[in-house]
Amino acid sequence: EVQLAESGGGLVHAGGSLRLSCVVSGLDFDDYTIGWFRQSPGKEREGVLCVDDGRPYYADFAKGRFTMFSDKAKNTAYLQMNNLKPEDTAIYYCATDRESDTVIAGILTGAYYHMDYWGKGTLVTVSS
Repeated sequence: EVQLAESGGGLVHAGGSLRLSCVVSGLDFDDYTIGWFRQSPGKEREGVLCVDDGRPYYADFAKGRFTMFSDKAKNTAYLQMNNLKPEDTAIYYCATDRESDTVIAGILTGAYYHMDYWGKGTLVTVSS
């Protein structure tokens, strides 16, 4: 059974940082592209960031503030978020798909609904 489990969310002041983790099990971590998505209250889910074959794909709001890296030994992907803003308040999800192009499209176009596997999310709240 494929499982993705996010952690690391919490309350942070504007300008602060958080690092989210996504532990993946049930699939070969090396063969899948992990993407980060988020959903703010009252808004559609949107893509944040993924890295495929060493190349990052960012949503515009994430450029210059968010980065992603992985620890293959731990089957874990991380989302490092710096200079957080109140508008970054959202539930953050990691997700993956058999096709890396699907993940990239999900990040760049918001077509998240095609993704095969999702975590349950972790809440990030940024206070002003």
